[in-house]
Amino acid sequence: MKNKKKQQKFKPLEHTADIGISVRGKTLEELFENASYGMFSILVENLNEVLPLKKLNVSIQGIDKESLLINYLNELLYIYSTKKIVFSKFKIKINKNKLKSIIFGEKFNSKKHIIYNEIKAATYHNLKIKQYNNMFSTQIIFDV
Repeated sequence: MKNKKKQQKFKPLEHTADIGISVRGKTLEELFENASYGMFSILVENLNEVLPLKKLNVSIQGIDKESLLINYLNELLYIYSTKKIVFSKFKIKINKNKLKSIIFGEKFNSKKHIIYNEIKAATYHNLKIKQYNNMFSTQIIFDV
C-alpha cells in the first residue's frame, strides 16, 4: 500500500522585510483557500485550534485572477481588523473574475489566540498565478 503524502497548503518564503508564502492548489478555488489559510497561519499561532463558530459570506471582484486574490485576502484582513474574528476555514467559488466565499472562524480571544505577526496587506509584489500539470501555484508577499 502506497503511503499518500498529505498536500501542504502553503510554505513560508524568505523575504528581506516582509513575509511571504508559496501556495499550491488543484483548483483555483483550492489555491485561494490555501492562500487564505496560509495568511491566517502567519497571523495567528495554532490556527488549527481556531473553531468555526462564526460564519460570514464574502463577495469580491477583480479584473483578473491576481487582483481577485489580493482583493480577497485584503478583504479578509479588513474583516479581521474591524470585527476581531480570526478565520480557519474557507469555502470559495470563483466564476470568471467574481468570487463568493463562506468563511468560518471565531472571535479573537487574547487568552486563547496568540498573534504572530500583524499583517497590513497582501501585495502585488512579483504576484503571478501559474497553472501547470493540473496544479495552480503562486507566491504572495504580505506587508507586515
